[in-house]
Amino acid sequence: MLTWKEVISFSVKGNPTPDKRVEKTEVEWRTQLTSEQFRITRQKGTERPHSGALCRTHDEGKYNCVCCDAALFDSTIKFSSGTGWPSFTQPIKENAIKYERDTAFGMVRVEVMCNTCDAHLGHVFPDGPKPSGLRYCINSESMVIERGADE
Repeated sequence: MLTWKEVISFSVKGNPTPDKRVEKTEVEWRTQLTSEQFRITRQKGTERPHSGALCRTHDEGKYNCVCCDAALFDSTIKFSSGTGWPSFTQPIKENAIKYERDTAFGMVRVEVMCNTCDAHLGHVFPDGPKPSGLRYCINSESMVIERGADE
């Protein structure tokens, strides 16, 4: 189970090696994604709180990257945080997520991205439920749910 200390270490010292890499040109991403998915995942955007389709979804399954279909989270670690974005306590596996220090908007946060294709997903915070204490706050537009696919 990942801890906040490990998340910070990844953001400072380097991320775990992904199982594979997916790289495409901006034109290829624009062709594949909706304009909102592109804005969020490739341009580091954020959807309005409580607007995402996956915010209130609690179906069993895996939450995969909308860009490359890499497994990111599963429904067994999803919880209702009340923040307006889908929230998870852990990635599906340690090397699924990439972490970077984010100092935008006058604050220090940890940005989370798909470690396979570098798609912006959201941020992780140390205010989640036990036992990890982590809250991965993720844009709905950055994921697709593969229902019934819990590991």
